[in-house]
Amino acid sequence: MANFDVIAQELQALKDAGRYRPLTVWEDGSDAWMTLEGGKRVLQMSSNNYLGLTHHPKMKQAAIEATEKYGVGAGSVRTITGTLAIHDELEQKLAAFKGTEAALVFQSGFTTNQGVLGSILGADDVVISDELNHASIIDGIRLTKASRKIFAHKDMDQLEAVLKECGSYRQRVVVTDGVFSMDGDIAPLTTIVELAEKYDALVYVDDAHASGVLGKHGKGSTDHFGLHGRVHFQIGTLSKAIGAVGGYVATSQAAKDLMINNARSFLFSTSLPPSVAASCIAAIDVLKTEPELTERLWSNANSFRDTLKKEGFNTGDSETPIIPIIVGEPARTLEFSKRLLDEGLCAQGIVYPTVSMDKGRVRMIVTAQHTDEDLAFALDALKKVGREFGII
Repeated sequence: MANFDVIAQELQALKDAGRYRPLTVWEDGSDAWMTLEGGKRVLQMSSNNYLGLTHHPKMKQAAIEATEKYGVGAGSVRTITGTLAIHDELEQKLAAFKGTEAALVFQSGFTTNQGVLGSILGADDVVISDELNHASIIDGIRLTKASRKIFAHKDMDQLEAVLKECGSYRQRVVVTDGVFSMDGDIAPLTTIVELAEKYDALVYVDDAHASGVLGKHGKGSTDHFGLHGRVHFQIGTLSKAIGAVGGYVATSQAAKDLMINNARSFLFSTSLPPSVAASCIAAIDVLKTEPELTERLWSNANSFRDTLKKEGFNTGDSETPIIPIIVGEPARTLEFSKRLLDEGLCAQGIVYPTVSMDKGRVRMIVTAQHTDEDLAFALDALKKVGREFGII
């Protein structure tokens, strides 16, 4: 009888390399301060809950009312009996919010990239991708038969050189993150769009970390750069700043109709629970009526980043609420993260293969929930442990 020897060996190799991470169990919901299993309270700076919407009363009430009306689940995939009125309303709201003809909701941001890329890319097409794009984009591309080209991170000269070589393909699709999740830097979207128009290419932007963060009312990077009507596929998540779960694409009606029929992750997954759809509808209204949340987010992020730099920390290329502190090799990075947790600060260590072997970092995400006192507490912990490790 087969056993798990090979799996055990792989697991031990992770431990030997200092890259093994067990799951952390939390006793309460996502918030600025959270309770670890066992009762320890720590300042949370690893959450994607940018605006604190997971606890917003309007969203919770919407979820409760939808559960009372529709039940806890949709009961089917979207193409059978799983498209309830609440799902249709959410897609109409998202399309209006993003300024596109249509929007289609998926079960997660990851499955959105898989489904959309799988629908629009064929064997006669080429996809041109930034080297630091998210894993869901990479996996989505791998599942297609399209030719693949990679350009160096935000290198527009190299992007143009690749576009020049790709004139013979049926379609050219340039894919980029709007905000890059490991470094917190923003894609040069205006130049990407201009080059795509010059060489007749489609533009595909994953705004997972820009949704609710960049642009007026958090509309994303397309709005941030004033490129409405010039970006063909805007991918968004409902799982981060929006505070719930799910993903979506804002695009043309024709593209939506094609995906409804071809996107495997859409076709073979039960639709979002009605409570989630309702809370996301409420979140769109909150984004439009409570701009002070986004203003507080950016005030916190810019102030904290500037302070870290003055103290001598290496924050890489961060220009958003995602603020990494570069530590180095994996084992040292994870030990740095562990020491911060000892001091009451949760800042997740990110190591190879997510980032380069020598670019391990603790990735902090500043939110609108953090008070000035919270950020001062975080700074004190970082300075203490940073000195211990010789980082500052």
